[in-house]
Amino acid sequence: MGHDEMPESDKKPLDFIREIVAEDVRSGKNDGKVVTRFPPEPNGYLHIGHAMAFALDFQLAEEYGGICNLRFDDTNPTKEETEYVDAIKEDIQWLGFDWGDRLYFASDYFGTLYEYAIKLIQSGKAYVCDLSPDETREYRGTLTEPGKNSPYRDRTVEENLALFEQMQAGEFEEGEKTLRAMIDMTSPNINLRDPVMYRILKTPHHRTGSRWKIYPMYDFAHGQSDSIEGVTHSLCSEEYINHRPLYDWYIEQLGIFPSKQYEFARINVTYCVTSKRESLKMIEAGVVSGWDDPRMCTVRGMRRRGYTPEAIRRFVDHVGVTKRQTTAEIELLEALLREDLNKRAPRILGVLKPLKVVITNYPEDGEETFEGVNNPEDESAGKRQIPFSREIWVERDDFMEDPPRKFNRLAPGREVRLRYACYITCDEVIKDDAGEVVELRCSWDPESRGGSTPDLRKVRGTIHWVSAKHAVEIEARLYDRLFSEPFPEADGRDPSSVINPDSLEVVTAYVEPEIADKEPGFGFQFERLGYFCVDWDSTSEKRIVNRTITLRDSWAKQIKKGK
Repeated sequence: MGHDEMPESDKKPLDFIREIVAEDVRSGKNDGKVVTRFPPEPNGYLHIGHAMAFALDFQLAEEYGGICNLRFDDTNPTKEETEYVDAIKEDIQWLGFDWGDRLYFASDYFGTLYEYAIKLIQSGKAYVCDLSPDETREYRGTLTEPGKNSPYRDRTVEENLALFEQMQAGEFEEGEKTLRAMIDMTSPNINLRDPVMYRILKTPHHRTGSRWKIYPMYDFAHGQSDSIEGVTHSLCSEEYINHRPLYDWYIEQLGIFPSKQYEFARINVTYCVTSKRESLKMIEAGVVSGWDDPRMCTVRGMRRRGYTPEAIRRFVDHVGVTKRQTTAEIELLEALLREDLNKRAPRILGVLKPLKVVITNYPEDGEETFEGVNNPEDESAGKRQIPFSREIWVERDDFMEDPPRKFNRLAPGREVRLRYACYITCDEVIKDDAGEVVELRCSWDPESRGGSTPDLRKVRGTIHWVSAKHAVEIEARLYDRLFSEPFPEADGRDPSSVINPDSLEVVTAYVEPEIADKEPGFGFQFERLGYFCVDWDSTSEKRIVNRTITLRDSWAKQIKKGK
């Protein structure tokens, strides 16, 4: 179904990219076809910025009845691994996008690209150069000064063909020779100053093995790969705008399908660092545990923390596509996540900072169950039975010995409601030798079973709890934002200098037995505490949960207003 045929409620606003595509479809350009592609390099993991890019690629194709390819631009075997290929595919699918049977690799086209290079040599548009990498940079000039021709620029076609063949045969060492396009060393666009097309690399490729001794540069492979696939709208971020004339030059010289590149502005997200270099530094320094650390803004890290694909996709839609670089606030993503989890996450009782309560007038061996609602936002989620006994755990923050006037929880002589269960009154406070509260002695009102009383008397508050006899002990990892400043790289500073010291707190917690058989990735809400999910490292012997996000939501009203 094309965009014009879509119901009005399903249409996305026509940003400038969609306006271009809509006009191309209306005018019959490329026979009305829309072919996009997402071209990651398999040398790392995807992050939130990548998610914004590939969401646009896939959604645009879907909206206009086209197709979107997934193509790995795997032209540098020194940095690429199959591990990254598999991870990228998994992340894209997790976010709900499908490339069908259109999985491609730039390495699929190495033979064709080699023939393209020979064609350019034969037409006098490419030559083999003996300048070293440092000399090549020196000859290239600067942004304000023109470059100068290589002394090897005037080699004959025959000599260049022979040398290029020898390069592929492995007869030269790395860095000894390159193949360069012959364009214009005085061009104001430095990308057009005889760019390198091929370099010698004797590193085996993760897909082609040792077949090739030379590999195309990204700028030579990228545009031609788009052309080979018939990509009509090649979308990329704005830093490639000065590369577009080079892509167009190659296409024109080769006389191949005129794939067209369109650039959009990058969207930065506050409290996030997407640089692979800076991320790797933090990993190597032990600041984070790896690329899938739940504090990282990689797709894998966010997934492990408990983010949902629906929330991320809504965030991408809210942020949109612009011509000028902008910054999206992480609070928006967090608010959308809370909204999504509130609808889908089952509720579980858990105590993160436990304080023991002994209910003195409850039978020592007694136990019973109370009925709890699994999700008040979803009646179909049903109810569950929550075990209760004489000794329970409550949250330490829910008790104060000398509370202020507006403290509406447990205190000496004060009655509160235990969520779903009953009313209890604090009668006695037990302390250790250091004066720290270690136990509360309370009494319960048997008439309040189920959390209410016949006389409808009011209590000051409701707190959560778990039965000590039935509770499951878990490790709870309380994650917060990794950085203490919204712009960690502002003014060129090292983002490691603004690490939030409270970005991770690990506690031993107690939860109702409902959690015992949940699989890794299972998301839920600890009532009154926040949203959590079962960690990938969790086992039947050791249950580990990650805090996804707290319950507070200052953005809810703005989202509802469409801001």
